[in-house]
Amino acid sequence: MIGAIADDFTGATDVAVALHRHGLRTLLYFGTPPADLALPAHDALVIALKTRTIPKDEAVTQSLAALDWVRSRGSCQIYFKYCSTFDSTPEGNIGPVLDALADAVDVPMVAMTPSSPEHGRTQYLGYLFAGDVPLAESPMREHPLTPMTDSYLPRVLDAQSAHRSGVVPLPVVRRGPAAIADRLEALRAQGVRYALVDAVMDDDLAAAGQALHRMRLVAGAAGLAAGLARAHEAAKIHAAVEDEQARNGDPVPATAGHTPPPLPTGRAAVLAGSCSARTLEQVAAMIKAGRPAYRLDALAAQDAEVLAREALAWYDTQWPEHGAPLVYSSLPPDELRDVQRRLGRERSAELLESALGHVAKGLAERDVTRLIAAGGETSGAIVRALGLPGGLIGPEAARGVPWILTPSLSLLLKSGNFGEPDLLLVESQ
Repeated sequence: MIGAIADDFTGATDVAVALHRHGLRTLLYFGTPPADLALPAHDALVIALKTRTIPKDEAVTQSLAALDWVRSRGSCQIYFKYCSTFDSTPEGNIGPVLDALADAVDVPMVAMTPSSPEHGRTQYLGYLFAGDVPLAESPMREHPLTPMTDSYLPRVLDAQSAHRSGVVPLPVVRRGPAAIADRLEALRAQGVRYALVDAVMDDDLAAAGQALHRMRLVAGAAGLAAGLARAHEAAKIHAAVEDEQARNGDPVPATAGHTPPPLPTGRAAVLAGSCSARTLEQVAAMIKAGRPAYRLDALAAQDAEVLAREALAWYDTQWPEHGAPLVYSSLPPDELRDVQRRLGRERSAELLESALGHVAKGLAERDVTRLIAAGGETSGAIVRALGLPGGLIGPEAARGVPWILTPSLSLLLKSGNFGEPDLLLVESQ
């Protein structure tokens, strides 16, 4: 039914749980699986890639490979999942990947929105807001990899693509799915390829989902994916009711849902690499609560294995006297800029992500069965270091932050901006 391609790992878990929450049987894989992989019954496939900040040609190649895989498994609607803060640079990678996907699927228009009201991300008249302020006035302006200095999304996207962008404004959205469809057709007739749909409430996303649920390619954050899932599930239930009535003359209850597995237990550790304002709050909350904490210092050693070995040696002194220790590389903006100035932005990021991956592998060897990761790039590095192919969507620790259940480990992959300040304060057993 739906094949979702996410540009980072935490985004993949976010969209997977949005689809799962609204009744779709959802499978999540880290990277494009092998062609001969046997799949259980499902309504949605989610492929987690790590393409947000890699060279755009590589991002396109990986995204097209994922597209081929989900289409080969019967996905008739493709969903390109990007961050609700539209994380990108003037070069991409949102625009180049969208261009490639739209060409491959052969569609004249792609409708989208990064709006995710439950996370404080809303789009109004084409401008993206983070909480009560325009995106460019939020902490995203200081993002170490994708600083967002323009809040007007058509302008941001036009800089990344050879195609034109337009807006479906909120007054049109509030008139319902038919009005949205009419506006999309008018934009298409004007030569617009990418239509950014305003949404400031979940009801706006529900209306958009109804208008877009038959489009072959849609893009956005998890909020719109939830709107699509609601529309698909409603159509599925309606078809089942009609079928039952045709056979028996009696309606059947229009119910759907899942019984989630219980929260995982076991030895836990927290790995934080995000430098977002919310992750910094969460790290501070752990330290204030007295949790053991160790900071990876990129300036002390420019060798990922050395940094990891020292962190694991520290960890070995913390257990079992203390619970759920924290290993982190998160830094406030001033300190982060100093590290980047001295080592280079890409080199410092690569060094610390690799070190956290090595730490994760060492923790798994030490019988840690629950790993909590803060940050999309961090999560990707950890999953790859562990060699995990994918997992089942489990219960949510916070809205849009589900546990991923694998045979050997339970993972909580948290986007840098997600969760309350106390989210990382998990119990050790």
